Amino acid sequence: MSEAVSEVVSGVVPGVVPGVVPEVGSEAAEFLEVARAAKDAAAALAPLPRAPKDAALRAVADALEAATDEIVAANAVDLDQARANGVPEAMIDRLRLDAARIAKIAAAVREVADLPDPVGEVVRGSTLPNGLELRQVRVPLGVIGIIYEGRPNVTVDAAALCLKSGNAVLLRGSSSAYSSNTALVRIMREALASTEVPADAVRLVPGQTRESVRHLMRARGLVDVLIPRGGASLINSVVEESTVPVIETGVGNCHVYVDADADVETALKILVNAKAQRPSVCNAAETFLVHAAIADEFVPKALTVLKDAGVTVHGDERVRSYGADVVPATEEDFTTEYLSLDVAAAVVDSLDDAVAHIRRYGSAHTDAIVTRSQQAARRFVATVDSAAVAVNASTRFTDGGEFGFGAEIGISTQKLHARGPMGLPELTSTKWIYTGDGHIRV
Repeated sequence: MSEAVSEVVSGVVPGVVPGVVPEVGSEAAEFLEVARAAKDAAAALAPLPRAPKDAALRAVADALEAATDEIVAANAVDLDQARANGVPEAMIDRLRLDAARIAKIAAAVREVADLPDPVGEVVRGSTLPNGLELRQVRVPLGVIGIIYEGRPNVTVDAAALCLKSGNAVLLRGSSSAYSSNTALVRIMREALASTEVPADAVRLVPGQTRESVRHLMRARGLVDVLIPRGGASLINSVVEESTVPVIETGVGNCHVYVDADADVETALKILVNAKAQRPSVCNAAETFLVHAAIADEFVPKALTVLKDAGVTVHGDERVRSYGADVVPATEEDFTTEYLSLDVAAAVVDSLDDAVAHIRRYGSAHTDAIVTRSQQAARRFVATVDSAAVAVNASTRFTDGGEFGFGAEIGISTQKLHARGPMGLPELTSTKWIYTGDGHIRV
């Protein structure tokens, strides 16, 4: 019996099914071996300084580029399977890897290597009245599980961010990218084998079944935190079923509110960019709201420019009065993350009504106001409860790279230690260190 399985049986480390011994050679037993190896790797990785981690990341980048043909061949297996399953071409494109995309993935890994190392950063510190020196410093989270859909580039991005922040990572991508992900992880592990970073710091969760996901979600004690990346159903499933702590990343039902004092041309430019520049991402706008005082001037122009951009508008009764092409909006439309060239729209009577609409239907991701009124901007920022709020700017800027953080692991919409784009600091916890000179408490 393996050490990991023995710990599950004894109750020292809660396991996949507490109190049940996984059958030797089963998917559950294999997962426990992988998770235990990742936990040991995390312990070895945590104290490493920046230089060996950066060297390991550059070795990974070089190895990915050198194995381009091999990765493309593995990806072709996934693409053929996707076509056989009738997957839409837009989704197949998200799955596709070619030489240019692999080069970009490798470049992104090198960019992570160039970022500051958050581990060891002093968050705050002081000398207490009794002479104790107190510091709060950043430390790795430990073993991070990533459950994600679609794009295989996430496999490398997530691994790079976790390694840089001193964490081991267990990767569970979608079965549609299994061949690609298997190749990518193997190549990264082979590259790490020649560095000071343990190869077991990057592991693929064994198996392609739903049960393999459940193993990861139930590995409390072996996995320190889970981060789901994908649609609402995936995120909700992980949050509801996991015994491992979860950092929720964002479903993006984002809004653009055009205030009574907005500059119309500025608002049109922002709205089209927020909706149509890249509609399939979480920071694309899914609803626009217009103050009634400016609706007669703004809405007809908005319908025209959105139609020119290929966008279908799903409007309330007041929006429909401005255009015959507007599709009647349902309650569901205002809650939908379309991820397509569709947008919901409504006319509101006040800024407070716009905020109430966003609070009711939004996902607390990113919401924008377009206005020339500083008073309106301040009230909107103060009352909209979202991870990011934009003033006279597109929602599309809510992104780790655009914020200057470098790569991101996702965009958190919760209210725990990480909110908004999650860069390297958000993949750390903290440790309190106090140093005395023979101090004792009396």
